[in-house]
Amino acid sequence: MTVRIATRASAQAVKQSEVVATALRACGADVELVMVNTLGDRTQRTNTPLHAIGGQGVFVKEVQQAVLDGQAELAVHSAKDLPSTQADGLTIGAFMRRRSAADALVGRRLDELASGATVATGSVRRRAQLRRARPDLEFAELRGNIHTRLQKIPEGGSIVMAVAALEVLELTHLVAERLDPSVFVPAVGQGCVAVECAARDRRSFELLSQIDDLATRRSVTIERAYLAELGSGCTLPVGAYVDDHGTLHTFLAGEAGQQAVSEALPLTGDVEAGIAVARQAARRANAAVSR
Repeated sequence: MTVRIATRASAQAVKQSEVVATALRACGADVELVMVNTLGDRTQRTNTPLHAIGGQGVFVKEVQQAVLDGQAELAVHSAKDLPSTQADGLTIGAFMRRRSAADALVGRRLDELASGATVATGSVRRRAQLRRARPDLEFAELRGNIHTRLQKIPEGGSIVMAVAALEVLELTHLVAERLDPSVFVPAVGQGCVAVECAARDRRSFELLSQIDDLATRRSVTIERAYLAELGSGCTLPVGAYVDDHGTLHTFLAGEAGQQAVSEALPLTGDVEAGIAVARQAARRANAAVSR
């Protein structure tokens, strides 16, 4: 039996899915890719902010539906695109080993940007964090696939990209500066690929268990707990990241992006203890920015 993988058709998504396919073939599976066009893809050529067309989930819902409709057994996503609430009828069977979770500037380094220089990014989180470091900067909307975005570097300015996206496409030579993820806290799950299957599909779940990276699963599960505590519909600037030393870094800003709370919290114990720490941090941050 062939295992069908539903994926977006973008270059980055296909590369990510091919990594999953290679891992599954090493486990003895026959694999083919099924291309899916998502709402996020259909609006890539516009400058409409993602939060205005649905926020989290605009790149995943149609891919998930392909599994629910029986067009594929598996759905591959960038974990940062997944809403914190698990879709009905699906389960995350594997978190692939994480690449770099950091953001990067392409164009000029932060200390090379002149006062009033423009940084292009569609992320409210990235804008809020950069504004804290450089309140003099101007910001522009940025949409499109990776190669399209790389053609939109403002004159004398920069764009912000996930290092992992550049790693997947072997474009890290374009990085001007990797931003410290303990300061510029990444999106929840950034740098990780998540693979879903139908909750009742034991065969696919058991297959995915062979490629599941337990360390990545622990980290991303704790990060997702922080986001879930804020509410699955949260559109505020938010980030959470568990680093290699077991510290949870969190960030939340208010709607204006000015009132912001960040913490660095050492994690001890099992994943449930980490989830409890994340939830408590989310409640503190939400109370602080809501004042």
